[in-house]
Amino acid sequence: MEFGRVTPEELVNIDFTLPPDTPLTIATLTAAKSNQPMQVHVGCAKWGRKEWVGQIYPSKTKDANFLDEYVKHFDSIELNATFYNVYPPATIAKWKEKAESNPDFKFCPKFSQSISHIKRLKNAEEITTTFYEGITAFGDKLGPLFLQLGDNFTPKSFPELKAYLEHLPTDVPVYVEVRHKEWFANIEARNALFNLLRDLNLGAVITDASGRRDCLHMELPTPHAFIRYVGNGLTPGDYARVDEWVERIKQWRDAGLQSVWFFMHQHDEQYSPVLADYVVKQLNEHLGLSLRRPFFIEQDKGLFS
Repeated sequence: MEFGRVTPEELVNIDFTLPPDTPLTIATLTAAKSNQPMQVHVGCAKWGRKEWVGQIYPSKTKDANFLDEYVKHFDSIELNATFYNVYPPATIAKWKEKAESNPDFKFCPKFSQSISHIKRLKNAEEITTTFYEGITAFGDKLGPLFLQLGDNFTPKSFPELKAYLEHLPTDVPVYVEVRHKEWFANIEARNALFNLLRDLNLGAVITDASGRRDCLHMELPTPHAFIRYVGNGLTPGDYARVDEWVERIKQWRDAGLQSVWFFMHQHDEQYSPVLADYVVKQLNEHLGLSLRRPFFIEQDKGLFS
């Protein structure tokens, strides 16, 4: 992932402290507080990583079997593949079948770029219907959906965003990510966006990337968190940031959070399983969970302890 990437020289000057909760988040969690246990999922963005062969995939694993191996280590995936292609139900059904060995596994498909970036949400009804027809083949393996809008999708397009979101099916949760800086710098645009999501019962993606601290908005319009964490190659700061996230998630759980989806990214994806494992380890330890941890084939070099 290149989004939010900075140079090593810039990295040392960034304040990675998580912002405080917003009034919307406090109100959302207070209203949602219950005795039900919080659901937690941790995963990566892709299964097709050749650099994981010999790390978490057995040596000589073929590309066609990467998903079979991925589901042994994680309980979810932020499915970026659906951003680049609208897959037919037959293809989705094959992926679902590969995940049957993990009863807790969920696919979280990203909306097709043909909807979000090419049509920019306008006149996208037909392609949206086709997209949904494909992903519904995941059946009970379908998790929430993820609508990422482009860097050039500005608050001027709020009417198109509102119209599109109002007509989405309501039986599958959807989270929305915006990237243009005006969504965060302009308080009126910011409030309009997150109030709309609250009113439509749609979630907001929180992206923690080094070079775009504004995307770390900490707004929860629903009592469900979708976190995209972008690391910097297993620097000490990566681990410290995870520790702070675990503490915040614990606070949110106590305040009323009902679920969290935590997806690991690295600019060099060979490191994603290592830091994802640390996330799971810390969540298990500090929240009393028993999430599945990835198993590393090589246990030497001090990387996977």
